[in-house]
Amino acid sequence: MTSNVILMALVPVFFVLLLGFVAGKARIVDNGHVEGLNALVMDFALPASLFAATASAPRDRITDQVPVFLVFGVTMLIIYIAWYWFERTFFAVTRSDAAVQALTVAFPNLAGVGLPILSAVLGPAGVVPVAVALATGSVLVSTLTLVIAEISASKARGTDAPASPVPTAIGRAFAKPVVWAPALGIVLSLSDVNLDPLVHACLVLIGNAAAGVALFLTGLVLSAQSLRIDWRVVAATGAADILRPLFAIAIAYGFHLGPDAAKTAILLAALPSGFFGILFAVNYRLDSATVGSMVIASTGFSVATLAIAIATLFPH
Repeated sequence: MTSNVILMALVPVFFVLLLGFVAGKARIVDNGHVEGLNALVMDFALPASLFAATASAPRDRITDQVPVFLVFGVTMLIIYIAWYWFERTFFAVTRSDAAVQALTVAFPNLAGVGLPILSAVLGPAGVVPVAVALATGSVLVSTLTLVIAEISASKARGTDAPASPVPTAIGRAFAKPVVWAPALGIVLSLSDVNLDPLVHACLVLIGNAAAGVALFLTGLVLSAQSLRIDWRVVAATGAADILRPLFAIAIAYGFHLGPDAAKTAILLAALPSGFFGILFAVNYRLDSATVGSMVIASTGFSVATLAIAIATLFPH
């Protein structure tokens, strides 16, 4: 039974990811210009899916995610700060590069890998914790990375940094549909406002494309990256795929979480590194080769670590 759950959760995910990777390598799809697919996923399909799931969720299901929010948020911040310090101390990389690499290690691939895996393991209820986790990561570590990158870019251009970089970065984060859509859905759910069935049906139709296209996009993005294995990439893979879920276990134990919330938070933390760091690196002209290698290595190694996590957390 357990092996069947693992196969059903992992094989479709990595099949579609591999499909995108092969399509990019074979030049069937242009892996150098993924802006259109990225916009489809991050601005339309995924926000629609997350909004429909959170807005239609019962109030108690949303409040049940508070422990998940705490564990996942604290875990990401610990990994982010630790990796940023590690890079700045031992490799003397720039603040921007350290921040983007820390984002890569700390923020897992919720859109591409998390959504289909939690949906397979938890059923339709798995969309809500993914929405909460994605909003958490976007507001916390993505915003922190944006602040550091903007200040560093301003100094490199010889111009003054924004007068209020933190509020500016937070404003930019909340301007993204993938952040405000689930947040708005959560507000509606907590306010006991029922989503109109016709609106829900419209959003679900475009939202159904989110998981598959996000996985294909992940594979496409990875196909454009060169794999360079060194001790830094090995350490990043261990931090993302092993240390991150172990920290989540420790924090969940420290917060005395119930078993269901703890399992969900740990499984979220066990997901491989996300590709947001690659997008940041390309946008700010940073070291995308190292970040890309981290994502490829973490994604490949997660085949084993995710199988172990699912078998341990959901044996039945």
